[in-house]
Amino acid sequence: MIAEDLFDLAPVIPVVVLDDAEAAVPLARALVEGGLPVIEVTLRTPSALAAIARIAAEVPDAVVGAGTVVRPEDAERSAAAGARFLVSPGCTSRLQAAMVATGLPFLPGVATASEAIALLEGGITAMKFFPAEAAGGAAYLKALGGPLPQIRFCPTGGIGLGNAAEYLALGNVGCVGGSWLTPADAVREGDWDRVRKLASEAAALRTG
Repeated sequence: MIAEDLFDLAPVIPVVVLDDAEAAVPLARALVEGGLPVIEVTLRTPSALAAIARIAAEVPDAVVGAGTVVRPEDAERSAAAGARFLVSPGCTSRLQAAMVATGLPFLPGVATASEAIALLEGGITAMKFFPAEAAGGAAYLKALGGPLPQIRFCPTGGIGLGNAAEYLALGNVGCVGGSWLTPADAVREGDWDRVRKLASEAAALRTG
């Protein structure tokens, strides 16, 4: 699998924050059943790596990855836990080298044309655009499509059901990422039916 393949699996990548690894498997199953097999577990909690390992081992239909990869050791530990892709909010040459070394597909984060061009010089054409809304939104991404048509993005940050379609309509957007699919109260209460319903609504966003 290459990074571009992630764009074809689902229109939305759920961005998941888990405080309890015990919730990882039922949460992942609900997302997959709702039509969203690609799941990004962020490395923002002590439970994240254990959650990735549980999903990788127990939910074979899920394509689980690690997000908020900001240090070389994050990439290494995520790969060891069973992550199948990596996502970073930004990128440095050292972090890029570490992600490449894992052999996993990855979406390095950019917020400007210069950052995108720097990655393009290294042959990278699939990127995360973050923070999407704060950095200029869909209008900004549409503008980037003119001079940089070879790049496809996964915008994340400030995206929800109400504006996801606007991004997905752009030719240079492969998918979007969002945390609205796994509300903290639903995860805390184990309301997997609600998560499944939100995933189903998001899966229906794919057009064309």
